[in-house]
Parts: sequence; structure tokens; C-alpha cells
Amino acid sequence: MSVRIGLAFGPFPFSGPRAFWRWVDACEDSEIDSIFLPATIDLLSDGRFLPMFGVGEDFDPEWAAMGLSPRNRGAKTNEMIEIITSLWARDHVDYAGKHYQLRDVTVAPKPKQSPLPLWIGGRSEAAIERTARYGYGWIGGSTSVPEEIGRIVVAIRTRATELGRTIEDDHYGAGFNFRFGMWSEPIVERVIEANRTRMGSTNPSRYLAVGDAEAILGRITAFREQGISKFVLRPIAASDDEMVEQSLRLSREVIPLAQEMG
Repeated sequence: MSVRIGLAFGPFPFSGPRAFWRWVDACEDSEIDSIFLPATIDLLSDGRFLPMFGVGEDFDPEWAAMGLSPRNRGAKTNEMIEIITSLWARDHVDYAGKHYQLRDVTVAPKPKQSPLPLWIGGRSEAAIERTARYGYGWIGGSTSVPEEIGRIVVAIRTRATELGRTIEDDHYGAGFNFRFGMWSEPIVERVIEANRTRMGSTNPSRYLAVGDAEAILGRITAFREQGISKFVLRPIAASDDEMVEQSLRLSREVIPLAQEMG
């Protein structure tokens, strides 16, 4: 049995993120075994954290794995959002909801960004309402299609206006998997099969971009025409080296052309 000693802290004792990372580097070069910390990601990243929330799908395996039911997840999520946004902004929070109750709760340190710009996902009417009521942005999932997203964007904008809120025009996003390669490659076929298991029989060309830079850029263009300007792309890769290669090719061959779209 070996003795190992780590470090932790309670209230944030540093003058800022730079001092924190200097401490981490010093610990890394020492005999200290580990670091345990409660500091918020937004504070440690110096205000670069962008939280996103979704309620998940009925068929997600995590429900069964955790022994939970997906029922009422939307209502629970709404209460969670109300709670966490309150805790991010002020101290001594009380909350009396149907699913959650709090009395005199404070979290520290607070995020650097105030308010912290919460983005929300989902395609249902409840998700549209949730985004319009609480969100600072919306992002579609990896199997969304442009025409569907266009409808959702319009619905969110309309409902937000009815609620007296505004979501910035460039705060709408989409995601999709991509690969510089061919549809017949085993790694692409595995992704298609995994999605078929989740979604049923769906044409993969509707939600994947496989081919050359033009094919990937074409999918970005289709989303841009629906009011999307922020993208989360997922490389399809079969190894560490491929992950780097796919990412850097996107940076070199696609992103500069996409940025020219404005």
C-alpha cells in the first residue's frame, strides 16, 4: 500500500486564473499526487465557458443505466435552469418548485461572466419554449437537418419576442459529423450503423458530411441559409493520428471559406 497525498481548497484562494494555473504547474512538477477543486469552469477559463443544456432522448441508454425514468425531464430541467441561473448570479437562494426545493443556498466562486450565456438544445415544442424563456442561444444536435432547424429558429425567435426577450441572431448553432474520405470506409459505416440503431432507417447523407472540403462546406452552407452561424463539428476518425489530421484539414480547407460567408 503506497501513501499518496493530494491538495484541495475551499474558498477560491487565488487572485485569478493565472495564479491558479501557476499553482497547478508547480504541483505537477512536485511530489503532490492529485488536486481536488470546486472552482467553476468559467472562472478557471477566464470567462470562456459556454454551457449548453438538453433533456436527452427517450431512447438514451443513460436513463436505464441510472435507474431513472425520462418522464417529466422537461419540467425538471426547467426548474434546474431556474435554480442554477439564480445560484450563478446571487447568494442565499431560496427555491420552492414541484421537483426541487432549496433554502438559503450559495455557491462560490461565481462565474466570471454575468449572466453566464446559457445555450439550450432540443427540437420539441417544450424545447422551443425553454429556449425562448431561458436561453441566450440554441444549438441543434448531430442528426439535425437544415430544413428542420430553420423551422425551429423561426419558432424560437417568434416565441422570444412574445415573451419580451431577444436572442442574438448569431446565437443559433448546429452540429454534424464529418470526414474527409469515402462513405465506404469502415469507420463511416460504423457511425451510420450506430445512428441507425438510435434513429431507425434514415438517409445518412441528410445528417453526415463525407467527402472533400466542398461536401463539408456545402452542408455548412445549407445550415447558413437557415440562419445558423455557429457550428460544432465532430470528426469521424479511427485513430489518434486521424483525429488530428481530420481536425487540421477542416481548419485549413473549410473554415477559411466558411468564414468568408460572413
